[in-house]
Amino acid sequence: MREQLYFCCMKIPVVLPFPLLAPGSVFPEPFPEGAILTVDKPLGWSSFDVVNKLRYLITRRLGLRRLKIGHAGTLDPLATGLLVLCVGKATSLIEQLQTDEKEYTGTLTFGATTPSHDRERPADATYPIGHLTDTLVQAAAQRFVGDIEQTPPIFSAIKVDGRRLYKNARRGDEPPPKARRVHVDVFEVGPLRPVASEDTPVEPVFLNQKGAPIRLFPDYALGLQCDFRVVCGKGTYIRSLVADLGAAVGSGAYLSSLRRTRSGAFSADDAWTIPQLEAWAKGGLEANVTHG
Repeated sequence: MREQLYFCCMKIPVVLPFPLLAPGSVFPEPFPEGAILTVDKPLGWSSFDVVNKLRYLITRRLGLRRLKIGHAGTLDPLATGLLVLCVGKATSLIEQLQTDEKEYTGTLTFGATTPSHDRERPADATYPIGHLTDTLVQAAAQRFVGDIEQTPPIFSAIKVDGRRLYKNARRGDEPPPKARRVHVDVFEVGPLRPVASEDTPVEPVFLNQKGAPIRLFPDYALGLQCDFRVVCGKGTYIRSLVADLGAAVGSGAYLSSLRRTRSGAFSADDAWTIPQLEAWAKGGLEANVTHG
């Protein structure tokens, strides 16, 4: 008989055919044939860095040579927040979980654009911002609610001719991605404010030097920023949404920071941190395993 887990996030009851191993639980022995974990991805880590970290921790604990693990939705290296990870037979749920509605919060900057639509690359053009008002920006954002056509960034995990775009882009080969239809339920933008100079470093910060280095470049110091919240469907690129908003208001824009706060009924508030996972795999947490 399959294990079932009943849990509630945002007061939405959910039934899963595999246990959710939540923070505060002991490492289960025997380990279930399938399990789900949610992790708060750190800044600078790729989604596969997190997958590989969890695989290493579990296989080392169980003495296994290999273990099937996957995630239900990529997060860019410069984003933080919720990753839903499926272990063992729970990987059969990945396609289903990828279709879940997702929620993001973050900060965008008007007045400049970058090739990557975020801070992984420096600004390649600047634009006037004197005409921007809260009313103008908020009205423009509503034009991107509903079913929209969107072109993914060249720095993305989409495959073209069997190779992921970000691998081509980080090596200087940039085949153009094709536009596709996505759905946005909510695009809220907050009041405009100047870029805080004390928060803007002069030089880029190296976040990850595995393979092609991941760098965080300074924000455009003369720009205007605002916070935002997006609720959207599968396949929506927040970087492209931000870039399209900047083009719509005639000022250019790029993504300064991004956090995934929710995917379906899973919340980043209830996710493991990497140090918690490390302690869990070593048996350092108190027992509190949830089963159906």
